[in-house]
Amino acid sequence: MIIDCHGHYTTAPPAHQAFRDAQLARLANPSLAEPVPADISDDEIRESIEDNQLRVLLERGSDLMIFSPKASAMAHHVVDPGIAMAWARANNDLIYRVAMMFPDNFASVCQLPQTPNGSLDNSVAELRRCVEELGFVGCNLNPDPSGGFWTSKPLTDEYWYPLYEVMVELDVPAMIHVSGSCNENFHALGAHYLNADTTAFMQFIEGDLFSRFPSLRFVIPHGGGAVPYHWGRYLGLAERLKRPKLDGHIMQNVFFDTCVYHQAGIDLLTRVISLDNVLFASEMLGAVPNVRDPETGHFWDDTKRYIDGANLTEEEARRVFELNVRRVYPRLDAQLKAKGR
Repeated sequence: MIIDCHGHYTTAPPAHQAFRDAQLARLANPSLAEPVPADISDDEIRESIEDNQLRVLLERGSDLMIFSPKASAMAHHVVDPGIAMAWARANNDLIYRVAMMFPDNFASVCQLPQTPNGSLDNSVAELRRCVEELGFVGCNLNPDPSGGFWTSKPLTDEYWYPLYEVMVELDVPAMIHVSGSCNENFHALGAHYLNADTTAFMQFIEGDLFSRFPSLRFVIPHGGGAVPYHWGRYLGLAERLKRPKLDGHIMQNVFFDTCVYHQAGIDLLTRVISLDNVLFASEMLGAVPNVRDPETGHFWDDTKRYIDGANLTEEEARRVFELNVRRVYPRLDAQLKAKGR
């Protein structure tokens, strides 16, 4: 079985974005009527998925995608907690409907209603609703709700502990995933996302989060940002900062995905990082949708072909494609086993 652990609903029906636009319009002009989520039909959802994520998933040889709302649209920089909650719920409800309509091909991960330095109470409540009531298997966590200005506490700070306590209780991981960039210095896809991935890892080195929460799990996407390429730097910094060795200090709790869009990058990732810490993913129809490598003619985000070309044994490939994902997302594993998969 091939499980893609990183997909987003980038093709949601236009009426959903119209709801968001109405939210922001009312934020600017409170005299406007409070908008309600769009009334989107099953047919509209089916049309948005069948010729997009589902078609590409199956054409490229994968079986199931862990699916979450469009990352760049989470827009956690909007400071109003009521708007954040309504937007997160509307997004998560759509993800739930996709998973219910295509249960063999999609599993749900939720957006949290974060705001810059805001209370995490709503995030805890929404995580509980999605996991306990809707069967979600994880969440996306934004370490920088400010959108590129990094006003939040490090991920190792006690500010985040209420959320971590519930993640541990529910036994769900979080993917570290920022949203859009509000800082013109950082292109969202080419800089902001990778900055966040790299920054999160360094925060984990400096802190002692996993001694406090030994079963807490994070997926750092986009191949771990700069971390695998600079692995020696991080090993050296751990020594310089008198931190424990990374295999015990971090790497029992932190995992990287394979959203690295060239063969040499995947080769480096699978050689430098233990294969037990590598989860298959593509983020397809995300950063580079429908863009081909002019030299090969293949789509850049067809990451399965890179794993196939990475000189892994059959057992090693299975760990990356399936077993590691099921271990990191135990609720997904339970759902699949209940279906005999």
